Amino acid sequence: MKWYFRVLKKYATFNGRARRKEYWMFVFTNIFVSLGITLAAELITLIGFTVERGGRIDVSDMRIAAGISFLVSIVYSLAILIPSIAVAVRRMHDAGRSGWWILFPLVNFIFLLLASQPGENGYGPNPMAELPRNTAQAAYIPAGGTAAPI
Repeated sequence: MKWYFRVLKKYATFNGRARRKEYWMFVFTNIFVSLGITLAAELITLIGFTVERGGRIDVSDMRIAAGISFLVSIVYSLAILIPSIAVAVRRMHDAGRSGWWILFPLVNFIFLLLASQPGENGYGPNPMAELPRNTAQAAYIPAGGTAAPI
């Protein structure tokens, strides 16, 4: 969830870079949040009809519940549209590509899977270099060797 909220905090930030983990964790969390919101809206509507009608639900009630859950889903999708585009653009920047590549779905998907460009590129510093090092994240350092990148 922290990756989801990290993207939402940068609601319309199209500059900079987003690492692979930030992008994909946002995408997967967004899928589950979207499904949860849609399911909750439909269940709440159906429960409301059940209580109102004394335990009976007919087909028209189910259609209304589906319509309400669809509207709630549309509202959520519109609210999350700008952060979704922004994180995709930042992910393209991390791979060293222009954000306009998100307009080409197949190529876009391939670029989203690519590793970060090492070091600083034209879009900013590598987000992997900005990570705080602690014991949980520290890489194994062999005797006489150097640390492996995270």
